[in-house]
Amino acid sequence: MLNRRILRVKAFQNLYAYEQCKGSNLNLSKDFIRASFLPDLNSMEVQDKTALNKEAEEAIKLFKLNLTSRDLLKSSDASPKVKQVVLDALKKFHEANEKDHQFLLKNMVVSAERIPQLYLLAIELLQAFAKHVEKEIEKKKRFAGNNPVGFGNELNFPNNQVLASLRESDYYRAAIARNNVNLDDVELEIKEWFRDYVKPSEQYQAYLQLESPTMAQDFDLVDDLLKKVLFKNEVVLNFFSEKDLNWTEDKSVVRSLASKVLKNAANLNEENESEMPEIAMNWEEDKEFFQNIFNFTIENDASSKALITSKTKNWDIDRLAFTDKVIISMAVAEMKNFPSIPVKVSINEYIDISKTYSTPKSKEFVNGLLDVMAKELTENGEIRKSGRGLLDNK
Repeated sequence: MLNRRILRVKAFQNLYAYEQCKGSNLNLSKDFIRASFLPDLNSMEVQDKTALNKEAEEAIKLFKLNLTSRDLLKSSDASPKVKQVVLDALKKFHEANEKDHQFLLKNMVVSAERIPQLYLLAIELLQAFAKHVEKEIEKKKRFAGNNPVGFGNELNFPNNQVLASLRESDYYRAAIARNNVNLDDVELEIKEWFRDYVKPSEQYQAYLQLESPTMAQDFDLVDDLLKKVLFKNEVVLNFFSEKDLNWTEDKSVVRSLASKVLKNAANLNEENESEMPEIAMNWEEDKEFFQNIFNFTIENDASSKALITSKTKNWDIDRLAFTDKVIISMAVAEMKNFPSIPVKVSINEYIDISKTYSTPKSKEFVNGLLDVMAKELTENGEIRKSGRGLLDNK
């Protein structure tokens, strides 16, 4: 299942992408300003390139000063042309940022909601391999004609009880249809992948030695193929990564959910669940948390950066690790906007993210800075906790 930590990581990845987009939009806006003061080659008048360059630099300076507010622009004694170009550049910049904001927000949610499709695709690959073996046996029978041919235990895989149980399950078939799961784009590769990766595997060869596999042995085979063959093979993993930009983070979740489906089908779970596992216990609630973390971090960007700057006086904020700035901004947004989440929980979550996604020294830096910030924000009333949020929050 997708837990809150995974959702925080996904939000972090998309906020990181958003910051990169903002940087690109900033450069494009500066290019727009410079282009607005290039000499007019169609004009019959003499062009003062020096004056134009000076106006361009003045406009860029005004543009940067008015990124968060246009008050300085209104009071500026710049020429009407300079002011208009700056206004146009600011409009383009903010529109581009909002477009990227909405795209990444949607992509973030879609990526999470695609996980059921991914784990079902993994199981459908196992089904396709079993079907391939069945087809190969049918071919051998046709070629043999009236001459009887022995197939040993080759039918073990096509007759695998776990896969058969899923094929007969209304829940499974409905999930396949609902999530638009198909292997049309790798139809030709199924035969090659079976030949090159499944058939030679120790798990599969040992399975062929069994005369009449039990349900538990059938489960062991498909679970081993899932975890030790499909999810260990770069060629097969590339198939999944092409479908999911965040595959590196999602892989363990997809593998876990696919394994749970197989276990349920084998009736090896004490709960004896028959339905397909959900991506979260309460996805609508988690999705709201997920989206809010993303939105609040962006909305509080200016105040968060100002706070970071005030607490790192000996450091230029631009010299801080880019990932650290995103992580700290997320943590501040969470501490201020989610009353039911204890401060210590938020701090620990973002320390863990920094261990994986930032520099070797980030853990101590993030920990120390968030402790100081949390204390100050609590004292001035910007952090107010209630209910569960009061736990360990002294």
